Amino acid sequence: MRDSKLNTNKLKISKFVYVIVFFLFVIFALALGYRCLVDYQATDKMTISEFIKNRNLEEDVLMPERGTIYDINGIALAQDVSSYTLIAYLDENRGEIDGVPRYVKDKDKTAKALAEKIDTSYDRIREILNKDAYQVEFGNGGKNLSQLEMEAIKALDLPGIDFIKSTKRYYPYGDFASYLLGYTKNKTLDDGNNYMVGELGIEGYYNEQLMGTAGYIKYEKDGRGNIIANSNEYREDAIDGADVYLTIDSSIQLFIENEVKKSQSQSKAEWTVMGVMDAKTGAILGYASTPSFDPNIRNLTNYLDPLVSYAYEPGSTMKTFSYMCAINSGKYNGSDTFMSGSKTYVSAIDEKDTVTIKDWNQGEGWGRISYDRGYALSSNIGVANLLENVITKDELSNCYEKYGFGKKTGITLDGELAGDITFTYDVEAATAGYGQGIMVTPIQMLQGLSIISNNGKMLKPYVISKVVDSAGNTIDENKKMEGSVVVNEKTIKKIKELMRSVLEEGGTGAAYKIDGYDLIGKTGTASIFEKGRYLDYGSQYIYSFAGLYPGNDPEIIIYMANKKPQDGQNYLAPSVQEVVINTSKYLSIEEKTKTIKKIKVGGYTNKITTEVKKFLTDEGIKVITLGDGNKIINQYPNKNVQISKGDLVVLLTNKYDNTAIDFTGLSYKETKEILKLMNVEYKLEGYGYVTNQSIPSGEKIDDEIIIELKGLY
Repeated sequence: MRDSKLNTNKLKISKFVYVIVFFLFVIFALALGYRCLVDYQATDKMTISEFIKNRNLEEDVLMPERGTIYDINGIALAQDVSSYTLIAYLDENRGEIDGVPRYVKDKDKTAKALAEKIDTSYDRIREILNKDAYQVEFGNGGKNLSQLEMEAIKALDLPGIDFIKSTKRYYPYGDFASYLLGYTKNKTLDDGNNYMVGELGIEGYYNEQLMGTAGYIKYEKDGRGNIIANSNEYREDAIDGADVYLTIDSSIQLFIENEVKKSQSQSKAEWTVMGVMDAKTGAILGYASTPSFDPNIRNLTNYLDPLVSYAYEPGSTMKTFSYMCAINSGKYNGSDTFMSGSKTYVSAIDEKDTVTIKDWNQGEGWGRISYDRGYALSSNIGVANLLENVITKDELSNCYEKYGFGKKTGITLDGELAGDITFTYDVEAATAGYGQGIMVTPIQMLQGLSIISNNGKMLKPYVISKVVDSAGNTIDENKKMEGSVVVNEKTIKKIKELMRSVLEEGGTGAAYKIDGYDLIGKTGTASIFEKGRYLDYGSQYIYSFAGLYPGNDPEIIIYMANKKPQDGQNYLAPSVQEVVINTSKYLSIEEKTKTIKKIKVGGYTNKITTEVKKFLTDEGIKVITLGDGNKIINQYPNKNVQISKGDLVVLLTNKYDNTAIDFTGLSYKETKEILKLMNVEYKLEGYGYVTNQSIPSGEKIDDEIIIELKGLY
């Protein structure tokens, strides 16, 4: 009986405990639910730091794509490319999803399929797939796969096969414009993510804009590190880097590259540099130098960009600016004479000593000659006499400063030097007048010559056309920037006359003369100061040429120099000539210099095809008709463009069936415009002029047509 009562009491206590536990559980559940609801509703109001404190979060960095660097025509010169590493999951514990294994189950089938897609044998793949590992790679055969190769393997739909994506900076044309482009280096974040940092050239100067902004994603995870379904997530998308469009034209750049390399190969010079600038705007159309490097492998031997970071004594090319200063003073008379040969000064070091400067022909001179003739013959004594009889050393110093020497141009390239144009004594002024004892850079030479091409106003040189952000907005754009008038038109006319005389028979630049081309310029030969003295033997000089073309109304400015060529021969003239000729043809400059009939292109839309074609043909215009329709629905070039005899007009008719034409010999610009007119898929490889096409003339363009171009045609 007692035991029965005891059992009854125990039962009552147990029920009581259960009730208490149940109510505590309900209260806990309600509190937890309320807490979750409050947290959920408050998430949007909480700061991300508060959110992190109250949740177990995982953070993944979202890396942006680096912007692309293009030339003026939209050709990619530096870009991000993706590569892929093939991997396989072997662990059966990965299980299945919807009946599909998440690991390699059929190893034989997988090995056979992969052996046809990667450079690895079936036996080797089978061996790799039989390893006791969670995940495996496939050696070199499975690395650096392109997007197309990756997609081809992915299309096999093989269970357990996956890819690791990596991005690298790629320069498709190797050492092309390498100092201008620069290069990137990979750096690793604490979380293991890699990012690129630009060094040298545009990659370095515009690194911040090209890099973009990293994003991130934060999400809740459980104790095992798995993402909690339907949990809170905070995401900040990455902003891709901006694209940079250069002013250089790849075709002109190629002309320059070819000639610089050829000159370097023949001369064995310590270095060679050449730059070409638009004489009307200041835009750099191209420049190259040796030694060069391939930014893909960064095989640099020199980290200085010669265009802006080489400062040296320019020699007689500086006489152009000395004469320009004298002429603009209003006191210059070109027919006045002086005795050439040599001139003696009191030493700048010790007044008891004297210093004698000489003309370049061993001080023999040419007897008594005029100042005009002295310029053509590059007489050092002619300049010395100008500083004694026409202008003062202070006036020369002021002129050099106004012409942009002794200070940076401000071009957007790292490492630009200011040079040095300081001088004090009369003998220093005399030598500065013919380019010794002072230091200038190639970019300053191009800038100074723009005064002559731009009617007395100096142009600021620039290499960036525009910067476009990832949303397509232009965030920076460069255009012609000119200063105030520094010399008058009368001076410009006279200095052009003198520069033309240099290339005439008897002038020091006769080797640069090109029949049929109005090139004008000035030569330079500068002694090199090393180890406390000037070198005075062999070919220990810096040779240079500074010119404008065409002389009457310059379109381009060209500067070329080399240091210590092997035998002192003129390795510059042939290269300058080739670049002038090819650039002139490419830009149709020679046509502009001739007095030929100009035709204004009309608006031919809805006009009768045969009538328009006959009119243009009768005017000597080359006509390409797309299709055999009776009416014209579009055209190239557009209405009101000025063209000349021999130029091209393309007419798109109302009956065009995507038939290919012969693109051979057409320029990059012409080809691109015609293909856009055709409205077909296309790919342009290279730059310059068309040499090959994947679909022959007369055949239908049913797929992408690939056009190959080269710099010289």
